[in-house]
Amino acid sequence: QVRPVESGGGLVQPGGSLRLSCDASEITFTVHGMGWYRQVLGNERELVANTPLHGTMYYSDSVRGRFTISRNNAENTAYLQMNSVKPDDAAVYLCYVQLVPYAPLIWGKGTLVTVPS
Repeated sequence: QVRPVESGGGLVQPGGSLRLSCDASEITFTVHGMGWYRQVLGNERELVANTPLHGTMYYSDSVRGRFTISRNNAENTAYLQMNSVKPDDAAVYLCYVQLVPYAPLIWGKGTLVTVPS
């Protein structure tokens, strides 16, 4: 099974910016959904943002106005532009793809974002 591959994580200072990438280009048809969750050790995964092929983008209250999700449908890639980053944004960020509506999510392995407090 083809899984998305995340990149772009790292150390970012509070107030700084970071751009995460999700590559699912090995999938040969345009997937229905792509999005980002994040997870802190010991906590549940939190949906950060998603972008369905047809529909409205979603942002969690905690990132709305600071993060922007985008996607390249032709290449099945998605991006998460993170601005005005806060220490609470530190987490492993996981990308997912959803091949068709209502299908199970296919997860990447994640990329770590570190924000010192």
